[in-house]
Amino acid sequence: MKKLLTTLLFLCVTSFTLHAQMIDPVSWTSEIEKVSDTEYNLIYKAEIKTKWRLYSQYLGEDSGFPTEFMYDSIQQATDFKLVGKNKESKGITKFDKVFQAELTYFKGTATFIQKIELTNPNATSITSEVIYQSCDDEKCILGDEEFTFAIPKSTTKKKESGKKVESGWNVAQAQGSFQNEHPKIFDPVQWKGSVLKYSDDEYELVMEATVEDKWHLYSQKSYGDSGPFPTEFSFLEAGKGYETVGNVEESKTKEVFDKVFNQKISFYEGKGTFRQKIKVTDKNTKEITAEVVFMVCDDEKCLPPTAKEIKFNLSKATVAKKADKKDEKRSLWATFLIAFGSGFLVLFTPCVFPMIPMTVSFFTKQSKNRAVGIRNAILYGLFIIIIYTGLGTTISVLFGSNTMYEISTGVTFNLVMFAVLLIFAFSFMGAFEIMLPNSWVNKVDQQSNRGGIAGIFFMALALAVVSFSCTFPIAGTALADAARTGGITPIVSMFGFSLAIAIPFALFAIFPAWMNSLPKSGGWLNTVKVFLGFLELAFAFKFLSMVDIALQTHFLDREVFLAIWIAIFGTLTLYLFGKLQLPHDSPLQKISVGRASLGMLVLAFTLYLLPGLWGAPLKLISGFPPPMNGFSESPYGVGYKKRVQASVNYSDINQKETSKTTAADKEASHEGPHGLTAFLDYEKGLEYAKKVNKPVMLDFTGYTCVNCRKMEEQVWTEGNILDLLSNEVVLISLYADNREELPKDEQYESKVTGNKIRTIGHKWQEFQQIHYNTNAQPLYVIQDTDGNDLTEAVAYTPNPVEYENWLKDGIDKFKKGN
Repeated sequence: MKKLLTTLLFLCVTSFTLHAQMIDPVSWTSEIEKVSDTEYNLIYKAEIKTKWRLYSQYLGEDSGFPTEFMYDSIQQATDFKLVGKNKESKGITKFDKVFQAELTYFKGTATFIQKIELTNPNATSITSEVIYQSCDDEKCILGDEEFTFAIPKSTTKKKESGKKVESGWNVAQAQGSFQNEHPKIFDPVQWKGSVLKYSDDEYELVMEATVEDKWHLYSQKSYGDSGPFPTEFSFLEAGKGYETVGNVEESKTKEVFDKVFNQKISFYEGKGTFRQKIKVTDKNTKEITAEVVFMVCDDEKCLPPTAKEIKFNLSKATVAKKADKKDEKRSLWATFLIAFGSGFLVLFTPCVFPMIPMTVSFFTKQSKNRAVGIRNAILYGLFIIIIYTGLGTTISVLFGSNTMYEISTGVTFNLVMFAVLLIFAFSFMGAFEIMLPNSWVNKVDQQSNRGGIAGIFFMALALAVVSFSCTFPIAGTALADAARTGGITPIVSMFGFSLAIAIPFALFAIFPAWMNSLPKSGGWLNTVKVFLGFLELAFAFKFLSMVDIALQTHFLDREVFLAIWIAIFGTLTLYLFGKLQLPHDSPLQKISVGRASLGMLVLAFTLYLLPGLWGAPLKLISGFPPPMNGFSESPYGVGYKKRVQASVNYSDINQKETSKTTAADKEASHEGPHGLTAFLDYEKGLEYAKKVNKPVMLDFTGYTCVNCRKMEEQVWTEGNILDLLSNEVVLISLYADNREELPKDEQYESKVTGNKIRTIGHKWQEFQQIHYNTNAQPLYVIQDTDGNDLTEAVAYTPNPVEYENWLKDGIDKFKKGN
């Protein structure tokens, strides 16, 4: 009966495969090994494609199609006889819900050995056939293969060659773990599962592997037929109550050249972490089971692929947070408003303001009626937005967020921006005029006379070209600032900038009577332009400061930077009060009330900057000057006194060694903001935290990060925050823009972008992206001494009370767990 069912199943599946694409998930090789003068081992080796299973020879009744080896009955009667059962390498045995029985199968590779005794000394070959079934999660395939073994003519006993099987474990090793034998049981990998909850239907399954000393667990990377079996995850009943989102992400692996596999291999030593995001589609889903199939090796042997189940209880999930969502929205709104304000300022420059009446006049004359005029004005405004936003879109498409961050925090970019802003600042002040070639302007202007929608588009383009000398410095500054975040930020920036320009042009074209309320063009437009020139000059030194911070050259420390700003805004004060005139200024008999008011405002700001030379925090502009510990004459300014006395501060850890503080600790730490001890390496900081039994505060930051400086100068100094940071946590500051190159043996390929991780900054950028799904700084996380998160990750938090409560919550959780 069983043979009949087997035959019918074979015919059904074979009929199906004739009408479908041919699939061959198992490839076979064979060899013969001489054991004695009359005895031989017939060795069959199966290579199984990823995600496929080949079933054992020994399955129960009605529980699947077993692998079966068959021999010619006539040859068996005349030439040889079988000695014992066909042995097979150790497979994976687990309960199958479909067949309701224990099934044994193989993944990656399988080896079968049949011992025979030759009864005919003149026999030259032996033929055999294998019939087998292989399955993946969607389908099953039946296959067969024929073999011919040539009998060796040599009468000497052939020793086992130990020839490498393509899976990475040799014949001798395989024979040591055949079914029905009793080898030593190795279990070098222990798996633990946990769950993070992001929302009512969004979770992350965390699978952590602890690997015994001297053993290697291989990564998910597939090396084909010439490498080890990769770690594979499958999630049982996915699609029923929940669905997976994306692929399984894995922590950083160790990559070395393996002589056995003759290529670079990625593996884990000690610990490896894998993460899978899921979305729950049925609120009654409480438990999820994952199956992991993995291979491990030490320096002497490899174990065949092993399967284990990992259980997850969603009701016991730890509440987590997508750290970047709220802050990303807040950041985008800030970018939009800054760009919108910049665009509004540009309206009052000599290049743009006179264009308003000219444009209104054009639409009034060209439009046959009011409806057509309104339509044309709206199209004109839309085309202005499209032209400028197109620039931002181009930048976002050409450069991803990582590349944009890399460029915008680089020395070259900031030097170029310093030079560009310096040139445009002097141009605004009247030293020279910067214009696009006249031929470009004329060609665009000619196209604007074509009429229709195309003519309106070229009218908008003509505005962008003609006003280039006034708009580009402001737009370029806004775009450069947006570039630091990357992603869609440049698009948002240019949309806000162009919207501020487009709205007045469109409104005045729709309501031409409003023109009567506009002030007449005159010398005041040049005053606006000069004012913007001074602002450009001040911003130029911000970019130069970033170069100094990145290179750590200290030629533009905090008091030098502030002295330059005081000089710039002091000179601007004199200009606004009419004590200083520049080349394009009109003769000035008296100053207006508005100009005098603006002059007093700038004077007040200049006076506000003065105490900064002596260490005042200057919270109004925090983030723009170099950090507070960046004074060249005296740390934190003349007369500065530390706010708190830390139990283990920088001077303690660097002046003496204690039972818990070693020379390595001193070398790994450095002086952070406000004299705090900060570790710049995650592993070293975590190791120190274990020694002193304190939680870790991860501080993802950057030398050129403006909001990081604001947090350090405006938030950390409030309430008890500085005291908590000094005494209750170990601070680990990971600088995402650190340009120091990693040692060659520590450089690797990014799991996120595929780019080469060459610098320390690249390393911490990827670390942040993998674990917290964001590349924006600042970002703060409280962890225990094993690297487990105790709190939600929080980004820029300007409210000191909110930040202090978050900090205390993490510290309290750590103390309760100890």
